[in-house]
Amino acid sequence: MTIVLKPIRPKKISEEIVEQIKQLISKGDLKPGDRIPSERDLATMLGVSRPSVREAIMVLEAMGFLDSRQGGGTFVRALTESSIMDPLAKLVEKKDPELLRSLAEVRMGVESWSAYLAAQRANDEDLAELRRIYAVMEKQAARGGWNSEVDAEFHYAITAASHNSLQMHVLDSIHSILHTTIQVALTEFYQEEGHVQLLLMHHHEIMKAIAAHEPELARQKMMKHLSMVEKKMAQLLEKKDK
Repeated sequence: MTIVLKPIRPKKISEEIVEQIKQLISKGDLKPGDRIPSERDLATMLGVSRPSVREAIMVLEAMGFLDSRQGGGTFVRALTESSIMDPLAKLVEKKDPELLRSLAEVRMGVESWSAYLAAQRANDEDLAELRRIYAVMEKQAARGGWNSEVDAEFHYAITAASHNSLQMHVLDSIHSILHTTIQVALTEFYQEEGHVQLLLMHHHEIMKAIAAHEPELARQKMMKHLSMVEKKMAQLLEKKDK
């Protein structure tokens, strides 16, 4: 019998760095949009040379894990395929009611599960972040309504509290269309008397269920909120068809 063995090749230092950063991304310690430390800081933290760090970053960029911005640092990219989302984002920019309704339905599936997991796994830091964002929403609500960026931030914080790194990457990949859905929904809701306080109450109920670590209640509260959003998108579609 002939046994064929391959020579064992020691890993280069840059390959070890690549593996460490990939593990941090897969575990969710580094999330989509997070800025990684500078080359100098990484070299110091890892006890290696800057050229090794630079080589590792170039490899991770080529693999699609990182994105370097001229003069702005290096950031973690969403792991989901962006080529599918780009044309969708262009369609959503036109604010087509039918597509917006479809997106509201997608959010119901993704975000109700995020709320469920967040209620199971949220730690003190996660809850503090949710309360911070809610306080901003509450303050803006007193002036007539909060902006879409704050609303999106609240929903992102819930998904981050799920501590499911892939869930976070999925949500990040549809960031632009998620934001558009929220923007359109808020614009429509703010035209109706009493809806600012109703929406604020929805967000408070979701946050309260997560803080109480009641997964099924958190899921139900998120579904209730997003069902109202889906209904509003359906109303827009009816107006378009008339």
